[in-house]
Amino acid sequence: MRGSIAQRLDRLPVLPFHRRLLWLIGAGMFFDSFDIYLAGSVLGELVHNGWSSIPLNARFISATFIGMVIGAAGAGWLGDRYGRRFTYQFNLGIFGIASLACAAAPDMDWLIGARFVTGIGLGAEIVIGYATMLEFMPPVHRGRWAALLSLVTNFGLFASTLISWLVIPAFGWRPMFVIAGLGAFFVLWLRKAMPESPRWLEAKGRIAEADAIVRQVEVEAGIPVDAAPAFVREAEAERISLTSPAFVKPAIVGSIMQIVLGIAIYGFVAWVPTFLVQHGMAINRSLGQTVLMSFGGPTGAAIGWLLTDRIGRRPSIIIAALLAAICGPAFANAPSQEFAILFGFLMFSLIYFMVAVIVAGYVPELFPTSVRMRGNGIASTVGRITTIFVPFGVVELFNAGGVSFVVSGISAALVVLALLAWFYKIETNGRSLEAIAVAESGTPARTAIAHD
Repeated sequence: MRGSIAQRLDRLPVLPFHRRLLWLIGAGMFFDSFDIYLAGSVLGELVHNGWSSIPLNARFISATFIGMVIGAAGAGWLGDRYGRRFTYQFNLGIFGIASLACAAAPDMDWLIGARFVTGIGLGAEIVIGYATMLEFMPPVHRGRWAALLSLVTNFGLFASTLISWLVIPAFGWRPMFVIAGLGAFFVLWLRKAMPESPRWLEAKGRIAEADAIVRQVEVEAGIPVDAAPAFVREAEAERISLTSPAFVKPAIVGSIMQIVLGIAIYGFVAWVPTFLVQHGMAINRSLGQTVLMSFGGPTGAAIGWLLTDRIGRRPSIIIAALLAAICGPAFANAPSQEFAILFGFLMFSLIYFMVAVIVAGYVPELFPTSVRMRGNGIASTVGRITTIFVPFGVVELFNAGGVSFVVSGISAALVVLALLAWFYKIETNGRSLEAIAVAESGTPARTAIAHD
């Protein structure tokens, strides 16, 4: 026999197959990011033209986040029960239809309702996308390709900002939702050729289907099909309980990491224009400098692409978290606006470097295949819930001690992240997903089958 499905996937070189998969998944992630970030430009226009108000805008944002929490939680269950491909297509359809419904909304209440549904699809896409890509990639390339997927995703922010600037003044806010919805349906059509995860099929006992997919990739790689039977030996199965250490430990670790990233992103990145005004910068220049700093998003992901497979996940997280913990106070106490912008850009880059390492790679790597989506979904859901409360914490800290208190709180959270990565000894770099699961559980290597 030629070995398990997982072993055969892990021995493959990087192929055009993997590149096609990156663009199929990345295109959906791009429009997911585009749809999330268009809200800022659209809401500004809605207030400007009298269609909305600040309280209604707040309801719009809350509805988006609540939908994303539901989507992240639901995607985990759907992805493990019905497969990665089905769930991916399903959530694309949801946010595609809902985005077009937003474009056609007759009033703000309808727009808020449609945006809630959109949020369900947006929250699901992030959970499924990164974890699915990992299940196809060979171990020695997994971190770099996860960071590359994060890089593609992060360009959604830049595209949304640029297109909003070009479209909204000339055509209004509705075309922004049309672009997002049609983009989702275009990707949905492209993904007709996207295969199901062979690892998931193997975990479900659907060995023949998994074997057929892997054989096609092996032919592309020039690996000869030997005379062994067409069916690969099915690995001995272990039923994974959602209360077992192999699930609970990474769920706790992943949730804490997502909480800290939520604090960093929605406690710093979202407030940078306000913080720059506190440095004495005019609001129009503050917004312009924030756009400049936003290039730290793709910069951080690009650094992740260069480094994460070279130095490992844990060292990457520890170093980046500690450097970001230093950059925060340096930003608040910068002697000039120029230094504030420099430290802000570095902070952006480090935060999105950690997103590329943690969200796109480390957290979904920690879970056995059969519970990977549920585990990643739980961690993402906890992180999303945290983002609902972060702005209130920022306001309290700001009232107590200004920008310095806010960034000190963020820095404290980043130190906690560094300590967690230091004491949690599971390193995923260059290891098969199955070996990581074995290290988590301390049991012999088997294919994990979850209790549904």
